[in-house]
Amino acid sequence: MRGAARAWRDGRLLLALAAGALLPLAFAPFGCWPLAILCPALLMWLFTGEAPRRAAWLGFLFGVGSFAVGTSWLYISIHEHGPASMGFSAAAVALVVLYMAAYHALLGWSVARALPPGGAWRWYAGIPALWLLTEWLRGWLLSGFPWLSLGYSQTDTVLAGFAPIAGVYGVSALLLLQAGALVAAVESRGRARWAAPLAVFALAWLGGAEARRIEWTHPAGAPVPVAILQGAIPQDEKWQLENREPTMRLYQSLNDQAVGARLIVWPEAAIPELANEIAPYLAGINGAARARQADVLMGVVRLGDNGIDYYNSILALTTGVAFYDKRHLVPFAEYFPVPSFVRSWLRLMSLPYSDFRPGIDGQAPLVAGGMRVAPSICYEDAFGGAQRALVARSELLVNVTNDAWFGHSPARFQHLQISRMRAIEAGRYLLRAGNDGVSAIIGPHGELAAVAPEYRSAVLSGTVVPRAGLSPYIRVGDWALILLALAAAAGSIWRRGHPVDSKA
Repeated sequence: MRGAARAWRDGRLLLALAAGALLPLAFAPFGCWPLAILCPALLMWLFTGEAPRRAAWLGFLFGVGSFAVGTSWLYISIHEHGPASMGFSAAAVALVVLYMAAYHALLGWSVARALPPGGAWRWYAGIPALWLLTEWLRGWLLSGFPWLSLGYSQTDTVLAGFAPIAGVYGVSALLLLQAGALVAAVESRGRARWAAPLAVFALAWLGGAEARRIEWTHPAGAPVPVAILQGAIPQDEKWQLENREPTMRLYQSLNDQAVGARLIVWPEAAIPELANEIAPYLAGINGAARARQADVLMGVVRLGDNGIDYYNSILALTTGVAFYDKRHLVPFAEYFPVPSFVRSWLRLMSLPYSDFRPGIDGQAPLVAGGMRVAPSICYEDAFGGAQRALVARSELLVNVTNDAWFGHSPARFQHLQISRMRAIEAGRYLLRAGNDGVSAIIGPHGELAAVAPEYRSAVLSGTVVPRAGLSPYIRVGDWALILLALAAAAGSIWRRGHPVDSKA
């Protein structure tokens, strides 16, 4: 019997690891969205009756499974495009996975240490609230990494109707509440044990369907013809000196093909040269565009006015020239928060080590195509809360990116799903320009209005409608939801110290 009990306990650890490994299938490109409820529900159930240390291990293994599978594409960017050795690349990815898994370990420890052992306060308030707070903390602490936040999995379900109200974390909260309801039904007794869970599911899905019908924003002008350029330059060839001129000619040709577009968008760092060094080329692009009454938004790398700082930027070529500088840089890719001796070691490992400078907060929208544009560069569009102030003053969203760093992996589809969520939250069109995909025109409900073929040079044409008005999420942000989660967690913790005789 003792051996069987130990095997079951070890089996619970494997179940936690398996549940975590399955969770990424809830996201694009797989789209098995029910797993965003079922996998958290399984971990919540596995926490039952466990001591804090054991629960921490369960959470940790769940996190290892989630991020080892869901972000394995980091290896491609470090090893194939770094380039670093296989051993170094694997170790770097492992460190990221272990760090991310630590958040779920903290969740498990907190659940076992602070929450009631059972009852409604545990399943409907305590665990969902602590999980949500953990996900939110992961999204900003130490620069943050909000990838695989549960709510992103629901861009194609009616639960996305809550995104303009409470953002992606609001959708996560509903998924966690449903997961807790499932466990409550399993752990409860009596014929009425499914009544409350069914009510939770009905309110979530019927409420989402109704919320999705609400138009939080409204058209603010006539349709505007747009074009997105996709050069599809392989990442391992892009920065080779001999490819500089062919790349410039390719983008000039694509730009000339965007006939009729009022706004033309190029991807991140489209030309492998400092913008400061190609002023005549840029003047030619601008002149050709202006002759057709078109404006250009172009991803560039530039040297600041002080001649020292480098910026990852979007250049607006209109009747004048304006820049947006990327604010949320990627740690250990665009800047290195390490001492100088570590940078010297990175140089020996053949990794990039020059820092970009982050753009200042409070940058104004770019004006292009007759619209006020809220720009973002690469993965900074994963930080929806940080973009609210810019979005509130804009009529269109634009994201330029280069997901070629991650090869033919799910990363580009996960990133596209994040962009779709930003469009839903804001109730605005979003133009997404990728070096080799996924370039897309995204509608204000997250729909894919047009998509360019991947890994091929292309000009993606379509129309957008500038939109005005503010959704509740753009007005308020995450704080109302976070305060509610803190209150739910505090109430559940208080209930542990003040149990009642009747069973919830």
